[in-house]
Amino acid sequence: MTDIQGKESPMTDDAARAAAILKAHRASIDRLDAILVYTLGERFKHTQAVGRLKAEHDLPPSDPAREAAQIARLEELAKEADLDPDFARKLLNFIIAEVIQHHQKHLEQGS
Repeated sequence: MTDIQGKESPMTDDAARAAAILKAHRASIDRLDAILVYTLGERFKHTQAVGRLKAEHDLPPSDPAREAAQIARLEELAKEADLDPDFARKLLNFIIAEVIQHHQKHLEQGS
């Protein structure tokens, strides 16, 4: 910590505690970000398999009824998790749009 003249001054006990708490929160955030990325990776492995299966059987890349059910389900999970359901819906819509693009590519490539 520096004072007004730019000289180093000892960190107060409160500031040191705050810094330690901040470090712990950031470590948790970093760990959770890694979990999110690996979880999305696993999810996309399954959706890629679904896309190939749909292409092989000439099924449409999009399933609006399934998507609506998933969005409703995720909104409920978000409420239970104390997460803004609108944010959860936007996130899932983004993921679904990406999945549909992948499915469309499989269909265009003939699997």
